[in-house]
Amino acid sequence: HVALPIFTREGARALVIMAGVGWRTLQKNRTLKYGVPMLLLVIGGSFGLREFTQIRYDAQKLHGKMDPALEEQVKKKKVSLESEYEKLKEINLNDWENIRGPRPWEDSKSLQDQQREAASSKQS
Repeated sequence: HVALPIFTREGARALVIMAGVGWRTLQKNRTLKYGVPMLLLVIGGSFGLREFTQIRYDAQKLHGKMDPALEEQVKKKKVSLESEYEKLKEINLNDWENIRGPRPWEDSKSLQDQQREAASSKQS
C-alpha cells in the first residue's frame, strides 16, 4: 500500500474503504457478536437483581414492625427447649390410633360422626 495523505480525495476514499473492511471484520468476530452481549446481560442482570432484592428487604423492614403490646407478650412468653421436652414426656405417644380422613366423594361430617361413635363405644 502506498501512504496517501488523508486530506486528499484519494486518501479520504482509502480511509473509507479501510473503515468498511474493519467494520465487516468486527461484524464477523464471534466474540464481539455473542460474547460481549452475554457478558453485558450477566453483569447487568446481577446489578438488576441486587436492586430488586433490596426493594424486597426494605419492604420487609417496613411491614415487619410488630405492635408494641404484642411484642411485650412475645417477650414475656419465653419458650425453651427443655419446657417443650417436659410437655412431650407427659404425653403418651405410644397409645394412638390411625384414623383415616374422608375421601373427596364422601361426606366428611357424617364420617366424623361415625368415627366418634365408634371411638366412644370402644371406651365404654
